[in-house]
Amino acid sequence: MRKIITVIIFITIIIFLTKGWWESRFSPVSADKAIKVFVIAKGAGVSEIAKKLKEKKLIKSELAFKIYVRQDNLANKLQAGSYKLSSSMSTPEIIKALQTGSEDAWITLIEGWRVEEIAAELNSKFQIPNSKFLELAEEGYMFPDTYLFPKEATVEYITDTLRNTFNARFDPQLRSKIRSQGLTEDQGVILASIVEREARSDGVRKMVASILLKRFKIGMALNADATLQYALGYQEQERSWWKRNLSSEDKKINSPYNTYLHGGFPPTPISNPGLSSLQAVANADSSVPYLYYYHDSKGVSHYGKTLEEHNQNIVNYP
Repeated sequence: MRKIITVIIFITIIIFLTKGWWESRFSPVSADKAIKVFVIAKGAGVSEIAKKLKEKKLIKSELAFKIYVRQDNLANKLQAGSYKLSSSMSTPEIIKALQTGSEDAWITLIEGWRVEEIAAELNSKFQIPNSKFLELAEEGYMFPDTYLFPKEATVEYITDTLRNTFNARFDPQLRSKIRSQGLTEDQGVILASIVEREARSDGVRKMVASILLKRFKIGMALNADATLQYALGYQEQERSWWKRNLSSEDKKINSPYNTYLHGGFPPTPISNPGLSSLQAVANADSSVPYLYYYHDSKGVSHYGKTLEEHNQNIVNYP
């Protein structure tokens, strides 16, 4: 009988100690109330979140965090964003905070947008007047990406972030390759901004960049619709900054951005290119045999060595 009682007491102690140890896994890491900014990226899973919380010393146990989240079916309630947390918060308190909404707001800026389009998106998310952004923004250098900005972000903070991101992505290796093409860095950005509007996939971007670079080097006009669209500006009927169907009369407008009338590059970028378009210019091959490209109604690209071949492609692939 004594043996049974001893075993029961032993098991009870083990259960008690185990319960105490397990509950301690949910307790605060420390009494430090210093605020730490914690960001949940879009699409981040529970395991990734737990790992980052542990790395920032915000939770004691990744396993405890994951079990708590999953047993209460909270995985889909953890919201992407930026949060102000501290090591003095318990795991349940942190999990609750991660469901209450971000301190910051996400915004996605699309490759190939001009600064006016970026300004409109910023205005819709942060109520920043378009005119203030346009005063500070530099066409071509506002890097398109998905950003997490404080809800009270100033226009200066946003434009600095976009430019700094551009400088980081347009790294020394890319700049060197651009110069090796016989272009200045600014010319490389201008060409990338045209490629961004003229092509939609990596392979096509490189081919379009190669053809436009070849035209530039042999002194041929670029004849790029996108530069003319930029010159024409906002189209009220289409509610777009990019006119869909250009007319023969459009190609006669007197603008330095009209590459049908003027040789060389336009004076500035015409859009804000992404990394793929910058890489397409850096890796372009001006020895390609083609001088013309054409994208049919299905988005398939066709190339021609002569104007006759180009015109035939237009006829063959409407």
